[in-house]
Amino acid sequence: MISQQLQTAINKQINAELWSAYLYLAMSMDAEAKGHKGVANWFYVQFREEQDHARIFMNYLNSRDARVMLEPIEGVPTHWDTVLDMFRATLEHEKKVTAMINELGAIAHADRDFASMNRVVWFIDEQVEEEDTAREMIQAVEAVEDNKYGMYMLDKELAARTYATPSPLAAEGE
Repeated sequence: MISQQLQTAINKQINAELWSAYLYLAMSMDAEAKGHKGVANWFYVQFREEQDHARIFMNYLNSRDARVMLEPIEGVPTHWDTVLDMFRATLEHEKKVTAMINELGAIAHADRDFASMNRVVWFIDEQVEEEDTAREMIQAVEAVEDNKYGMYMLDKELAARTYATPSPLAAEGE
């Protein structure tokens, strides 16, 4: 059985994942409004990933006979001065998400809830990837930020990013 403390923390994480989705959707729309369709695509894929992260946690709580408690989603920023600002904000946000995921792991560990620890480990690994990807995007944009052709080519590259269902959902047939 999942502890009340962990159930509450996972519900908080679900809502944080949905807020993250909303943030990345706002970034996608802002990038598109600025004519960066590839950047918009990159953030739209992030939007979908965050929705799926929330779904993974919701499915997990349901599988443990715990209740999912959805809360209203707070507003998100809707404008960034530059693409570089978007990716810097992304890295800072992902660092906050990493801290939240680590807290879930600490609670599961203290509860000796090995099933929950196993689920959280997937997210810990995912957060390492998320932060690394954000850093790579910052480096890529910094490399071309004063070069219009370079930004054009980077935007074209980002337009090719496609969405892949996260493995926990794929395993569940979602």
